[in-house]
Amino acid sequence: MNRRDFMRAVGLAGAASAMASDSPAMADSTACSSQQGQEGGNPRCALWQTDAAVTGEPRQVVVILGESVRYDMLNCNRQTGLKTPNLDRLAQQGTRFERAYNCQPVCAPARSAVWTGMFPHTNGVWGNSMPLGDTVHSIGQRLNDHGIHCAFIGKWHLSGTDYFDTGIPAPGWDPVYWYDMRDYLSELSPVDRMRSRKPATGLDGSWGEEMCYGHRVTNRAVDFLSRHKGQDFFMAVAYDEPHDPCLCPLEYTKMYENYTFPSSPNVNDPLTNKPVEQRIWADGRLNRTQPPIRSDQYFGAHTFIDYEIGRVLDEIEKSAPNALVIYTADHGVFLESHRLTDKGPAMYEEITHIPFLVRWPGKTPANASSSSLVSHADLAGTLMEYFGFEVPKTLEGISLLSTFKAPETSARKEVFIEFGRYEIDHDGFGGWQPIRCIFDGRYKLAINVMVTDELYDLQTDPGELNNLILSQDHAAIRNGLHDRLLNWMNTSRDPFRGYYWGRRAWRPDFPETWQFTAMTRQQENDGYLPRELDYETGLTMVRATRPKPGPS
Repeated sequence: MNRRDFMRAVGLAGAASAMASDSPAMADSTACSSQQGQEGGNPRCALWQTDAAVTGEPRQVVVILGESVRYDMLNCNRQTGLKTPNLDRLAQQGTRFERAYNCQPVCAPARSAVWTGMFPHTNGVWGNSMPLGDTVHSIGQRLNDHGIHCAFIGKWHLSGTDYFDTGIPAPGWDPVYWYDMRDYLSELSPVDRMRSRKPATGLDGSWGEEMCYGHRVTNRAVDFLSRHKGQDFFMAVAYDEPHDPCLCPLEYTKMYENYTFPSSPNVNDPLTNKPVEQRIWADGRLNRTQPPIRSDQYFGAHTFIDYEIGRVLDEIEKSAPNALVIYTADHGVFLESHRLTDKGPAMYEEITHIPFLVRWPGKTPANASSSSLVSHADLAGTLMEYFGFEVPKTLEGISLLSTFKAPETSARKEVFIEFGRYEIDHDGFGGWQPIRCIFDGRYKLAINVMVTDELYDLQTDPGELNNLILSQDHAAIRNGLHDRLLNWMNTSRDPFRGYYWGRRAWRPDFPETWQFTAMTRQQENDGYLPRELDYETGLTMVRATRPKPGPS
């Protein structure tokens, strides 16, 4: 769907006629193409100048990661009046997974789980501006080491520096196509850099699509697809919009000038019997009459990125028609639900429940939906199996490949979600708020280790208004979920695990012991490092998980 057709689809046919197409400036890529076979060519092109030997159908995957997109912001998931024709098209061509969840509802930690298959407490990114651990490998690095061409185009947010990253490609990803937000800023003049960070820029009409990060990301994605027909590849496309400052061409903002997002009853949540930090977070909004939910620039930027995704889908249909295509988003935003703003230390649906669409021609049924639970931690293992490689034991998710083929089946009994810190560069956002959560498809238990815990029955209380943590009628369900949550913390080697997660005010009989479970849990081998040694013997460990020896 081109720009003109998109504008007609969303009701702006007049504006469409004024739009001119642009040609992506792909200097590095063009240089690679023109220098193939020449001595002294661009050294960054050496890895990928030779076409991969492909037998049969090429193995091709495109993962598109949205930013700050709630599950109900896709028209195919809930008809709210938001315009998402291209994501709706993707849903019609494949399967909507209706119960997909992130691993931590804030930018970098959520992305860390998507791209590593490990939870934030394992990979090291349990807050924004924290780097991946030295022994952590992204799915791009793992696939690259197996000979798969991997390209990452867009927002990375995992370098451990600032919001914009470093401009230095992460290991395993094609350096020609690497395009993080620092790369984007480096293309702008100092004046335009500052303009690119101000919401008012989007209202003056001079900031066209060619100035937007999302458009330049799409240009590179389309170029990559067109140049790698018939080859094995994995391409990740990660947008930043509609994240603040929500910049997009003015015509998209104007679509929502008089639009009000339909609010849910939980916008009036009094937050009684809820964690105290939520009431602190809602300061100034607790007793007010909630306003209509209006945000023309945010919703406009959301529709603008839908248009950009449409450009990627169009090129996929031409250059990789049988590719496995997955769309998801890092987290949602509250939009006044529970009287809260943005995202942060809470386990509510608005920020943890994310869209998840899968299109895989001939494998995944079209225009279907699935109630199977999905975790972002599952993506890496799924891609390893798709490309025919063993799923490393160190990955903490599962492979969903069989569920993609048979969406009526369920591979999971629960999903786990956590929270550590929003942002280490700033003192605010609530500081350190450790949370561990389990959701079994109906009941959600959140342990807020420093304050009040939460239990919700989403079947009878989809707005998560009634905290059942002290309900004796639900004690058996609560304690069963609690045991499963503690076991996950242990088996995933959560560095924050300990007896204090078990001994809660509502479970005073949980044993308080210094040795806790008295188990040793070392890291399994995944081929990158030698197998670990046993502390007691100095020899190669036999079992990674084993009872801890008693005192000698």
